[in-house]
Amino acid sequence: MKTAVIALTRGGREMAGRIVAGLENCELCEVTEGALSTIRRIWSLYDGLICVMATGIVVRAIAPLCRNKRKDPCVLVLDEKGQFVISLLSGHLGGGNELARKVVAITGGVAVITTASDVTGHTALDLWAAENNLRVQNSQRLAGVSAKLVNEGEVIFFSTLECGSLPADFKRVPEAARADIILSHGTFDPLEHPEALVLCPCHLYLGLGCNRGARAADFERAVSELCAQYHLERSAIVGIASIDLKADEAGLLQFAKENNLPIRFYSKDELNRVEGVSTSSAVLAATGAKGVAEPAAMLAAGDGTTPGQLIVRKIKWKDVTAAVAEKKLTDMAKNTANRA
Repeated sequence: MKTAVIALTRGGREMAGRIVAGLENCELCEVTEGALSTIRRIWSLYDGLICVMATGIVVRAIAPLCRNKRKDPCVLVLDEKGQFVISLLSGHLGGGNELARKVVAITGGVAVITTASDVTGHTALDLWAAENNLRVQNSQRLAGVSAKLVNEGEVIFFSTLECGSLPADFKRVPEAARADIILSHGTFDPLEHPEALVLCPCHLYLGLGCNRGARAADFERAVSELCAQYHLERSAIVGIASIDLKADEAGLLQFAKENNLPIRFYSKDELNRVEGVSTSSAVLAATGAKGVAEPAAMLAAGDGTTPGQLIVRKIKWKDVTAAVAEKKLTDMAKNTANRA
């Protein structure tokens, strides 16, 4: 997090100096054109703003700037003695609450945090989703489900995937119809579950093989048809893999770039060490690997020791072969509401 500290008075600048000295990647921003103009000038340049001044000044400065909690910087306000550090904006996703706790460790003051989940000790859903690499498919439901969690003490959770432990205030159920939160990399239509928060884990990896000269459009068609056939959410795909012989394949590289997906290449020896995959004598003769799409997907989805789980075996088109593997979801039980 890149952070700026802004102060107006002599005492405020002294406090600002202590904060800058105690925080990584933090710098003092000189106020040369007035507090409001300074805050507005640097608004988009930092991930966090720490303002040593009256709250009213800061509120008036940022009011016309606030747009989206996923994009706005976090804002802290504190008095020049550091007695009270207020997490004013973007407390969860923006990191304001966590930053406030770091600042009070320097000032010896009290962090003033008003987000309901932090006060009540319940899971902060937006932060929990972000830390578990879950994409929110219908963000308009986030506030409503968060409010239910605070008001009722728990939310009803349904998942199509094995996801291990969950926060204590999640109650798992076996059907989606009752759920407040649905976790799936399948194509759950939020309109069919208007009261539920739909989350998609970003944990699928494509293994791709191809004939020489395959176009980006050929890969696009193959992946689109694969996702439609197996009802996979396209946004769950986070990476591509293939054999190193395809590292200069223009169509493959273009497809990866157009979809903003990182691509990894594996040697034939690495691919041949993966067990439980489909084999092809033609592929073996051409590449020296017993298969490409399936083992490449599994290696990309693995943890460096154990390959990922193959969920779609290879499908062949005229010039493209594709398979899909999933990375195992980690333990999701961590409660992100309160941190030391």
